[in-house]
Amino acid sequence: MTEFPLLTVAPNGARRGPLDHPLLPIMTEQIAATAKACFTAGAGQIHLHVRNAHGGHSLDAGRYKAAMDAIVQEAPQMAIQVTTEFAGKYDVAAQYACLQAVVPAAASVALREMARDPAMAARLYAFAAEAGIQVQHILYAPTDLDLLADWQRQEIIPTGLNSVLFVLGSYHPARLADPAELSGFLRAAGGRGLEWSVCAFGHTELACAKAALLAGGGIRVGFENNIHLPNGQLARDNAQNVVLARAFMNEIQQPREAPYEPCFSA
Repeated sequence: MTEFPLLTVAPNGARRGPLDHPLLPIMTEQIAATAKACFTAGAGQIHLHVRNAHGGHSLDAGRYKAAMDAIVQEAPQMAIQVTTEFAGKYDVAAQYACLQAVVPAAASVALREMARDPAMAARLYAFAAEAGIQVQHILYAPTDLDLLADWQRQEIIPTGLNSVLFVLGSYHPARLADPAELSGFLRAAGGRGLEWSVCAFGHTELACAKAALLAGGGIRVGFENNIHLPNGQLARDNAQNVVLARAFMNEIQQPREAPYEPCFSA
């Protein structure tokens, strides 16, 4: 099994903007500053989304490379995972083209999105395996594990691409995550040798993260899925929730100490 960061921050996502939270990072310099603050707070990896000139979701390779360069300047030890999310805009061919142009160290790929074009998906996964891209399969329900197993049997997904993210709750329709959802994923994943992490929608994000840590998984927190504290109040910035997630980890392992710093000025 490959090594993977235990705590990932997803600071912006494809849909939220400054009207949702004034410190949601959109511009390259904001993303880089957020990466630095969140790494200092204890996140080992950033799940990276970039936006176009109008603030909309983008898979533009040039924007990705600029953001990645900026993150390396601000937080050189932080791992970077790009997204291939289609967000209602991109087909599988465009997602494949993005990976070909960027060739990141790591990328997330939603299995349901790939199912729109299995032939192109096979090309994407083959390229990722050949290029050494660490793919994390995004799974929205335990039944997605059946498709994953089927594609692995058919060799659409090459051997070794065994990292998954269990998504608890949902954005559309809005559904608050429940830590109890994790048990269904774990039952379906039993015995498959998967590296797994969890992300969760809404202010129950940290409760779900704690459940994942206690079960031996990794966690992803951040404004992509949740902009609130556990009590429902608006979080100060991404790094604040990273600090809280790291505090849960303190109960389980010996983490490095990390002071909190705000992400950037409004």
